[in-house]
This record gives sequence, C-alpha cells and structure tokens, in this order.
Amino acid sequence: MSEEAEEVKRLLSFKKRIEKRIEKLELELKELHSILESVNSVLLAKGFKRAELVKKPEAPPSMEEAVQIVSVPTLKPETAPTSEFKEVIPLKRSSGELLANLYVGDNFLRVVLAEDKNFNVNTPPFNQFLVERVLAKMQQKDGELVKAGKLKPEQIFTYNILRDGDLIREIHIKNFDAERLRELKSSIKWTLEKMYEKMVKS
Repeated sequence: MSEEAEEVKRLLSFKKRIEKRIEKLELELKELHSILESVNSVLLAKGFKRAELVKKPEAPPSMEEAVQIVSVPTLKPETAPTSEFKEVIPLKRSSGELLANLYVGDNFLRVVLAEDKNFNVNTPPFNQFLVERVLAKMQQKDGELVKAGKLKPEQIFTYNILRDGDLIREIHIKNFDAERLRELKSSIKWTLEKMYEKMVKS
C-alpha cells in the first residue's frame, strides 16, 4: 500500500474517532440542558422571577454561530451625534433617573449608557437575560432563517457590546424591525433597572 493510501486510511480512522467524540459530547450536552430545565422549573415554582432564569433551552448554536454571538472590544464611550439618528429615546427609572439613551437610526440602534452609572458586564441579569435570552436568541433565529434561505446573510441581526474593562459603555445593534425595537427597548430598560437595583444595594 502506498504512503498516500496509508495517510488516507489514518485520516479516515481519525475522522471516525472525532465523530464519535462529538456524538458523545452532544448527548452529554442534551442531558445537561434537561437537568438545567428541571432546576429552573423548581426555582420558578419557589417564586423566582421568570426573566431572571434561563428558560427552556434551545438547540445549541453551531461553532460558526457561537463565534458570532458577541464581540466585546474594550472602547471608551463617545458622544452619539444626534444628526445620524431619527429618534432619541431616554430610558429612565420611575424616579426619573436616566439609565441610558437609545439612538435609533435607519436599521441601527446605539444604546449609550448613562455616564454617571457604572454598569458592570458581570452584574445580573445582563448576560443571563439581555445577552443570552434576547440578543443571542434574535441572532440565532435569523441564523436559522439564513440557513433556510428566507433571509440574506447581510440582513441577520447583529449586536456589539462596547466596554471599558468590565464596564458597559454602549451596545450597537443592527437589522431589526419595529416589533424587535419595542422588545429591545423594554428588555434593555428592565435589565438596566435590575442591574442598578443590585448596584445600589451592594
């Protein structure tokens, strides 16, 4: 047998081992999702707010999708030029205290957090709710539409979180409709209110 044939044989054997390993990990992941769902059900039954928990898990994204889920460069905030946006929506607490400003443009949303508040990326429920259950879910849904040929790749929902160390400064969002804008507005406001409550108590 030639060296080339031997190499092909080794590669095929290696490929089979990888496929078996992937299959084993996928089964393990499904079991963990099932366990997590059961834990969440118990917590909900004990009175925890649904939005603060991870809801029923969906199929995990592919490796390509996972890489696209969030990009977090470390940048300092800049003043958003209002001329580029058709609407500015202030997000305030019931007391009138400003949490953030939403600059709405043509299929582009720039969320600029209040400079006098240090919203930390690790403060719940930012990652657990806003990122995982709102932003990533919208992106994953669009990714499925692209695969089905119902949406062009350049039309997929994308978001980018700008930070200064662990402090969130801005969130940039592209490709959304009026319905998603309403959901984003309410979800971002709710998240920042809960984060601020934890910040004040700590």
